[in-house]
Formats: sequence, structure tokens, C-alpha cells
Amino acid sequence: MSKTHLILGDCAVVLESLPSDSFDALVTDPPAGIAFMGKEWDHDKGGRDQWIAWLEKIMTACFRVMKPGGHGLVWALPRTSHWTATALENAGFEVRDIVVHIFGTGFPKSLDVSKALDKMAGAKREIIAPPRYTRGKARQSYSETRKVSYDYPSQPVTAPATDLSKQWEGYGTALKPAAEHWILIRKPLEGTVAQNVSKHGCGGLNIDGCRIVTSEITGRKVYESKGWKNTSGMTGSVTEDWKKGRWPANLILDEEAGRLLDEQSGVTKGTGGASSGVTALGQGSGWNQHNNRITEIVRHNDLGGVSRFFYCSKASRKERGEGNDHPTVKPLALMRYLCRLVTPKGGHVLDPFMGSGTTGLACQHEGFDFTGIELSVEYLQIAKQRMLFKK
Repeated sequence: MSKTHLILGDCAVVLESLPSDSFDALVTDPPAGIAFMGKEWDHDKGGRDQWIAWLEKIMTACFRVMKPGGHGLVWALPRTSHWTATALENAGFEVRDIVVHIFGTGFPKSLDVSKALDKMAGAKREIIAPPRYTRGKARQSYSETRKVSYDYPSQPVTAPATDLSKQWEGYGTALKPAAEHWILIRKPLEGTVAQNVSKHGCGGLNIDGCRIVTSEITGRKVYESKGWKNTSGMTGSVTEDWKKGRWPANLILDEEAGRLLDEQSGVTKGTGGASSGVTALGQGSGWNQHNNRITEIVRHNDLGGVSRFFYCSKASRKERGEGNDHPTVKPLALMRYLCRLVTPKGGHVLDPFMGSGTTGLACQHEGFDFTGIELSVEYLQIAKQRMLFKK
């Protein structure tokens, strides 16, 4: 049974007490430095350089406790992901890739430039359409959303009042958020990948464990030959490699984004069928020598939307947990997938910015040991309620 260890405190201090080279993976959701919802923990520490220096110190401590070859996935917003990547590189990690998570539920937070100009001029705008009322839920806390329901209004539609505001009608200051980055990092290897895996038990990504599930058969049929034989009459065993699904990509969708993408793409069809011939891994073409291997390419032959080429995480409505009002809770299915990708079987995952504990819950489901550090007493208690003894 996997072990879960939750620690209350400042991760910059707590990490100093952890042993070196003791963690197999790092999966964490640090602040982005944008003062999200006015939260003090997400302030920029005084600017770009100060924020990078702050995160670099923490990630340097993470680097020390990670095993050589250990991978990590570190969350970032596109707006400041270059800050996060810089801090990670300065700490000693290699940036291996960027996994982009696309979601369809983002809400734009934009200033209406036309309204701002009228407000600055002290001009009153004429209401040309009343607010619309939408059936909704109270948002005081997550627990309240299950108990209180009422009609709430949108903003009324108003007309520009000044000539300048008319010129700027329809202009805003921000795009709708629909993407987040997970920066894929690795602590440098000791020697080759094979040497590092043999010595430290980490250094590779779990490709097969994260393939995109498909009902079709794809990949390669591999035949083991016996003696001289024409490939048209080849007999032998077929490996399981061709039944594992699509290779995981550095693009992930949520369920809503997948649906929207499929609406745009419509139904597409694979090229279908096997290749016109077989490929001998050795001498000859169509003929092979004793104990040679023959592969037959099996092309995709499925129907569906474009989303089938990518992993799509599906969030449960109940997975936040009762009373969990953390503003950036990640889908459990997504975190299970990410943890599984970078963590060897039976490995130990570190999360220095634990929040309400979704990464820890994901590790419990996947059978990984987990150590989480959280500064807030409130969020630590929520994490404990969600994780302990729950599978």
C-alpha cells in the first residue's frame, strides 16, 4: 500500500529537512505570480527577477532531493511560464518539453475599454437592453453550491456615451484562458539512460502506461520466423506491442475542449488497413533468414473526431470534496495521468505546493508514495479529508 506524508509549513524551509536523492518524481502546481483573485500567495514578489529568484531557491531544494534522472511536471500559465522555466533551468533541471493542457471552461476576465473611457469622463451610458437572468448557484463556498440556487443577472447592455468610447467599443484587455502549461523537466542523468535507470530506478517516461486508449488495433504486428520461408506464408507469434493504443502527445484536452474540437473537425477516417507488404528487419525483402523478425505495419482505421488522437481528461463533479474552495483545483483524472507519465512503478512523488491535495489523491489511486507540503492550515485540512484512507 502506498504511503502518504503531508507536511504543514513553508516548502522553502521544509525541503531543507528532506534527504538528498530520495524522490523519483516532482509533480506540482506552484503560484504563477499574477496575483490570482488577489491572493497574497500569488503575488509577483516585487517583479520578474524577484519572482524567478524566489522560485529558483525552492526548485534548487527540489533538485537536491530528486534522484538523478527523475522527471517532473511543473504547472505554469502561458503568461508567466517563461519565468517558471527560467527558474527551473537556473535550479539545474533540464527542460525536456512543454505539455499543453487545453480546456473549454475558461472565463475571460477583461476590462471593457469603452466603458472605462466613459467612466473616466464621468459620462453616463444609456441602458439599451436589461440584464439577462440565468439560473445559477451561490458561490460563497463549494459546499454552498450544492445547497443554494437562485437567479443572478448579467450586466445590462449599454451604449457608448462619448465619441472616444464609441471608437473603442468592442475592445477589451484579455483573451479567454483556454490553455495551461506543464513544464516537463528532468534532473540530469548519471551516465546513460540505461545506466541511470539501473542505478537509481528512474530516468524514463511511462509511455505505454499513458497511451491514448483506442478500440482499434494499431502499430506493428511482429512475427518470429523459423527457417527460410516466403513472407506470404509466414507463421509465428504476434507481439502485444500493436494493441497498446496511440503514443502520448504533448497536448492534452479536457472533455469540453475535446467536444468543441470534434464539432469543428467533424468525423475523420484513418487511412485504414495494413501496408501493402511486410518489412524484414534484416536481409532480404520478402524473404528472411533463420530467426529473423518480420513486422507488418497496421495503419489506423478508425472513425471519429480529432480529439481521439489526444488524451482527454474527464472531471468528476464530486472529486473536489465537500467544503473545498481552493481556487485552482485540478481534475483528478488529469493528475493521475501526469503522475503516471513521470513516475516509475512504486515511485515516490514530491509536491511542494500541495494546495487541496489532488496530486496526492492521484498518487493514492496510482499506488505511488506521496509527500506534500502546504503552507495553509485550511488547505492542509482539506487535503487530509480528501486523501487519507480513500481509494
